Amino acid sequence: MRVAALLLTVALVTAVPADEPRRNPFRDGTGKGGVDPTAKPVTPRPTPTPSPAPAPSAPDLKTAPKVRRAVDHRVGVLVADAPFTDRAGKTGKLSDFRDKAYLVVAMTDPGCPLCQKFAPALARLEKEYAAKNVAFLFVNPLADEKFAAAVGATSTTEVVVLDPARTVVYRGAVSDQYGLGYSLDAPRYNYLAAALDHLLAGRVPKVAATTAPGCEISPPAAPPTPLTYHARVERIVQQNCVECHRAGGTAPFALDTYEQLAARRGAVKRAVTDKVMPPWYAAAPAAGEHTPWMNDRSLTTADRSDLLAWLDGDRPKGNPADAPRPRSFETGWSIGKPDMIIELPRAVPIKAEGVMPYVNIMVPTGLTEDKWVAALEVQPTARQVTHHALVFAAKPGDPTKGEGDGFFAAYAPGAVALVYPEGYAKKLSKDAALRFQLHYTPNGTATEDRTRIGLVFAKAPPRHEARVAALVNGRFEIPPGDPNYKIESDAKFFPPRLMQPAWYTPARILAFFPHAHVRGKAMKFELPGEGGAPSRTLLEVPRYDFNWQLEYRYAEPVPVPAVTQLKYTAWYDNSRGNPANPDPTVPVRWGPQTFNEMHLGYVEFVADR
Repeated sequence: MRVAALLLTVALVTAVPADEPRRNPFRDGTGKGGVDPTAKPVTPRPTPTPSPAPAPSAPDLKTAPKVRRAVDHRVGVLVADAPFTDRAGKTGKLSDFRDKAYLVVAMTDPGCPLCQKFAPALARLEKEYAAKNVAFLFVNPLADEKFAAAVGATSTTEVVVLDPARTVVYRGAVSDQYGLGYSLDAPRYNYLAAALDHLLAGRVPKVAATTAPGCEISPPAAPPTPLTYHARVERIVQQNCVECHRAGGTAPFALDTYEQLAARRGAVKRAVTDKVMPPWYAAAPAAGEHTPWMNDRSLTTADRSDLLAWLDGDRPKGNPADAPRPRSFETGWSIGKPDMIIELPRAVPIKAEGVMPYVNIMVPTGLTEDKWVAALEVQPTARQVTHHALVFAAKPGDPTKGEGDGFFAAYAPGAVALVYPEGYAKKLSKDAALRFQLHYTPNGTATEDRTRIGLVFAKAPPRHEARVAALVNGRFEIPPGDPNYKIESDAKFFPPRLMQPAWYTPARILAFFPHAHVRGKAMKFELPGEGGAPSRTLLEVPRYDFNWQLEYRYAEPVPVPAVTQLKYTAWYDNSRGNPANPDPTVPVRWGPQTFNEMHLGYVEFVADR
C-alpha cells in the first residue's frame, strides 16, 4: 500500500518485520497479503518519543467563534412577526422587510466593547449589500428583550439573517476578527459575508451557524411556534427530507407537499421513530454537548418530537402566510461553475435486474501543472441506480484497483459536494489520472450512466493541504456464522520510515469515511490513552448501514499530537441473524464485491508545520 506521500503511516494489525519484504493485501488477490517483489529491506528507524502532555491548566480565556450544526442553533425556524425598536428609536415589525431579498438583524450594545469593534465592519457590509436588496436592522437586545427572545439572540454580537418568509437562514458571528481576549488585524473567516454571498447565489451557506462571542444575554423565552404544517412541520421536512424526497430526487417518493406527507405518514412515522431517516449513524453526543459533525443529519430532539406529534394528531395545515419559501435545488453544480469537468469517456450500461460488479474506469486529467482543488462535486447521471461512486487519484496506466491508495472524492445519495473552508485545498498532481469506481444497483429498468466530477481550483496555494490516508487490514477471514467478528488496524501520525525525522509533525483531522460491505456491523476510530488513561473515541458508528456510504466531517478540525496512534476497529456479522448476509455458511475474505468484505477507514487530515 503506497502512502509514502502522506504524513499518516498505516500499519496493518498483523505487523510485517522491517527486515522482510513488504506485503500488499491488494496485489495478490487472496486478501491475506503477498510479497511485493519491488520492496527493498529497510533498516527500522527508532520511533521518536512524543513530547509530554502539558500540565493541566485553567480554561483558555480566549474565545473565537465556533462552527455549529445549523439546526442545533435554531437555523431553519420561523421567527414570529415581532415588533422592534431599533437603535435609532424607530419602531416597526419584521414583516416590514418582506420585499427585501434578506434581512440581517444585528444585535448591538453600546456598552459592549466587541460591538464597538464590529461596528465599522457592519457599516461597510450594510453599504455593500444595500445594492443587492439586503437590509440591516440594528437592535439593542438589552433594551428590547422581547424582540431578542423572538429572534433567539444569545449574545450582543450575534447576527441573524432572515429570508422574506422570516425563516432563519444564518445565525452567528460577523467574522472571527474579534473575540473574547483577542483581536486580529484582519479576519480569517468572514462568516456573515460568505453566508450572504451563498444565499444571493441561490445556495445554502457552507457555514450556516456559529457561536458569537460577546456579552451573553438571557432574554425571556419566546412564545412557542404553532405546531402546524406551514409554521413548523414544513420547515422540518424541508431541512431534513426533501433533498432526496422530491420530484427528480433520489428517493422513491416525494414529501414536499402537505398531501404527500399526510399520505405517507405511516412510513414517515416508522422511519423517524426507528431513526432510520434521516440517515445518520454516528453515536449521539453526550447530553448537553454539541455534535462535532458539520454534516450531522440526525433530527434534533425537538424536531423529532414535533414531527411525530403532528403525524399522530389531526395534522393541521395552519396559516399559509407562515409557510416557508419553496426550497430550490441546483440543476447544475452546487459548487458553482467548475473550472474543470472530468467525465467518463463512455456511458456505462446498467442492466435491469440482478447484481453488477464494481466498474473501474481510469480517466486522464490532461493537467499540465499541479492544481489545488478548493471544491469538488461528483455527479452520476443515473442517480437512482448509483449506490455510490468513489474517485481515486492515480498515475496514468496504474493497474492498481485497491481502495487503499489515492482516495480523492466520493458520491453517495444526499452527499455529493465538498467545499473546503478558506485556506484549505487538496492537491491534484499534473501526472495524475482519476479512477472512478462505481457501484450500481439495478432497479428494474435498464439504463446507462456517465458519472462526472467538477473541480473548482483555488486561486493560490492554500495554507493547509488536505490529505487522505486509509487505515486498512486486508488479512482477515471472518468465520462462518460469527455474529460479531472484530478486525483492527492502526496508524501513527508520523511519516514513513524512509523520510527524515525532521518531518515528524502533529496533525488535525478533518473527516472520516468508514467503509465495509453488507456484513459490516459497527465501527470506531479512537486514540488510545497514554499511561493507563482511557482511550478517546473520535467517531463511533454503532449501527453501520452499507446502503448509506456516509462521510463524517468535523465542524472544527480535531488536533492530534505527533507520533499519536490512531486505531480503527470494525465488527462484522456473518450470521444468519444478518438479513443482508448473502451466505452465512462460508468464510469471508477481502474482496471488491458485496459478497466479499472490506476493512477500510479513510482519514482526511492536514499536517501542522
